[in-house]
This record gives sequence, structure tokens and C-alpha cells, in this order.
Amino acid sequence: MAQKQNAQGKKTRPVGRGNMDITFLVLVLLLLTFGLIMLFSASYAYAYYHDNDSFYYIKKQIIFAIAGIIAMIVASNFDYRYWQKLALPVMGVAVILLIVVLFMPKIAGVHRWIPVGNLTTFQPSEIAKFAIVIMFAKMVTMYGEKMKTFRYGIAPFLIVLGMVAGLMMLEPHLSGTILIATIGIVMMFVGGVDLKWFALGVGVLAAGIVIVVMIPGVIQYAQSRLEYWLDPFADPQGLGFQTIQSLLAIGSGGVMGLGLGNSRQKYLYIPEPQNDFVFSIVCEELGLVGATIIVILFALLVWRGYVIAIRAQDKFGTMLAVGLTTQVGLQALLNIAVVTNTIPNTGISLPFFSYGGTALMMLLAQMGVILSVSRRAALEKQ
Repeated sequence: MAQKQNAQGKKTRPVGRGNMDITFLVLVLLLLTFGLIMLFSASYAYAYYHDNDSFYYIKKQIIFAIAGIIAMIVASNFDYRYWQKLALPVMGVAVILLIVVLFMPKIAGVHRWIPVGNLTTFQPSEIAKFAIVIMFAKMVTMYGEKMKTFRYGIAPFLIVLGMVAGLMMLEPHLSGTILIATIGIVMMFVGGVDLKWFALGVGVLAAGIVIVVMIPGVIQYAQSRLEYWLDPFADPQGLGFQTIQSLLAIGSGGVMGLGLGNSRQKYLYIPEPQNDFVFSIVCEELGLVGATIIVILFALLVWRGYVIAIRAQDKFGTMLAVGLTTQVGLQALLNIAVVTNTIPNTGISLPFFSYGGTALMMLLAQMGVILSVSRRAALEKQ
């Protein structure tokens, strides 16, 4: 890397861009490749029956994947420190969209999607997740040692998180609310908040979510989810149907699976297998071995993301990498927990695998932000 010299002939900071973290990049591309393969396998029967085109979903997803890779490359070359200045505008856009979506027509009984013409739809919660990460990273960096106090380390974070979580519960989007709240809590903890205030803040946030859940409509939604989580066979042809079919798929896969493309449950048994329950098809076709490999790849991605966070050259970069990495890890964990009926079915996608073009683009762009952090760290070492 070339270095400049000042008037006295002394070397100054190197100019240009450092090399991105190749290990992280390879893990992202591996998960994306596996995700596209399994999406096609899971979706082609459903697509043929409903759209008369077995390639309906995979064609769209590949286009968005290519666009997402381009967005990832662009984001990796964009100095991540500029996001600190953009945090407030991005949060403002996220809040506006979370309000707008409440007035959109219901899809599957909830207000979660905003249509983009006749082309596609997107979930404002995807933007809200990124907004929370960059906003919290900015606040942690700005407050510094003041994070030990309630006034700076708890109150402003709870206000921002409570506002976003409250709007998401009105959709209602329970899993997304849990995801965003957990990301925020992790970032507050890593940011250095005092433990006693941290415990109090978590308690206040939990109480706030409980109050929102008590709103008529939201409470009915939550109660039905809990009821059929505890006993999906109470309504085997209704709300328990998807969970039952998912468990049958996982069980029939055994250790080695039925083989790629040989799933039986994807033939109109699991509703929309290309979406939230694609991991059950992974288990059925690739078995315990294949599912374990996928889980290991996610674990390695999270590990490498945290390594990048540790090596970041400033606190904002550290918090940015921690938040975005935690988001992917938690989302994968929650999705797998839903598919295996460990937690109630709340509608959360599996990163890189579930169908959703705008969500995939957003995810890959965020991976580019983490790569940008790794580039800066590599540059500073040279």
C-alpha cells in the first residue's frame, strides 16, 4: 500500500482501501449458494402448481441475489464511518415506513408488507433492523463512558427501541420485535452499560412489550400462536398444520436425508415451503448431516463477524459489526427454533435461504458493511 510523506519527509497514514476479510466473504457466498439450491428444491413443486412455472421463485431470487452481491461489493468499498452521519435519517425513514405499513392491506392476516408496484413487496422491519444497529452504534460511540449512567446508557436506547418495537407489535410481528429487541440489548451490553441499569432497562422493555401484547387483536394473535405451539395437534388441519408437516419432514429426513430434490412434504403439504419453513426441507432432503453443516456455516459466519468486530479500528466499527453479525445469527437461530417447534410460529425467515428478494438484497448489503469494517482494519495494519 502506497504511503504519503509530509513536508518533513515523515510517513503518514496509508491511503487507499485494505483487503476485505476473505473468510467472511467465502462463508457468505457459501450460505448464499446453498440457500439458492435449497430454495429451488423447496419451491419448484409449489411454483408449478400455483404459477405454472417451476422456476418462478428461483428466477426472481437469482436476480435479487446478483443485485445483492453488487450491493455487497459497493457497500464493502463505502467507508462505513459515513453511516454514523446517516444513522438519524435512516431511523427516521424506518419509523415512517413502520407507520405506513399499518395502513397497508393485510397479507396472511398481518400488516407487514408494502407493495412496490406489481413487482415485489418489502418489509419495513428489514430497514428497521439496520436502522437500530447503526443508531445504537452511533449512540454508544457518542456517549462513551457516559454509558455507565442511566441517563445516557439506558434511557435514550429504551426510547428508540420501545418506539420501534411498539410499532412492530402493532403489525403484529412478534418474532421481528423479539429479534430487534435482542439485537438492541446485545449492543447495549457490548457498549459498556452498567449491569444494574442494564437489568433495570431490560425489565422496563419487557414490561413495555407485555403492555403492547395486551392490546386487543395483538393479544389474540399472541394467544393463538402460543396455544398451537404447545399443542399443534389441537388444530391439525388449521393453525397447527404447518408445524405438524414441518416436524414430519424433519423426522423423515433421518441422519442422511432422502436426497437432494426428494422431499415429499414440499408437494403441497408444507404451505409455502420456500419461505419460513425452507429449513424443514433442508432436514428432509439432506438429513441431520446436511442440516448440521448449514448450522456450522452460520456459526462460523457469526464467529468471523465477531472477529472483524474485535479487530475494528474504532468503537463505531466494532458496534456496527457486532450488531449486524448478531442480527444474522439470531435470525437463523429463531427460524430454526420455529421450524423445530422450539418456539411459537411467528413468521421469521432464514437468512440466505428463505424466498424474499428485497430482504436478500438488504442482507447482502449489510454483509458488505461488515466487509467494509474489515477493509478499514486491514488498511490500518499496513
